[in-house]
Amino acid sequence: GAPPHYLRLVCNTLNNKFLNGWIGRGAPIPWPPRSPDLTPLDFFLWGYVKNIVYAEKIRGLPHLCARISAAIATVTPEMLHSTWREIEYRFDICRGTNGAQIETY
Repeated sequence: GAPPHYLRLVCNTLNNKFLNGWIGRGAPIPWPPRSPDLTPLDFFLWGYVKNIVYAEKIRGLPHLCARISAAIATVTPEMLHSTWREIEYRFDICRGTNGAQIETY
């Protein structure tokens, strides 16, 4: 079946609570493709790891796994602190605009 957050009951509840104004898969307002997100995995980690992993040609699954592990190992505490500051900034913008969509460049 559908993942729990896409069940008709959940969608109907969101429609009632947010007057058909919520954003997401199967929502009245579709989630924009390639939109920035509020999760650090989306706006920091995946892109960072991908850049390191694919800096050289992957020679098979063991090599890919090793590259991913090596990339994750380069994440420093300062990088995590910086990411936390960024998420606080993004939350502030979201609160300041009452959750309205914003353009980022």
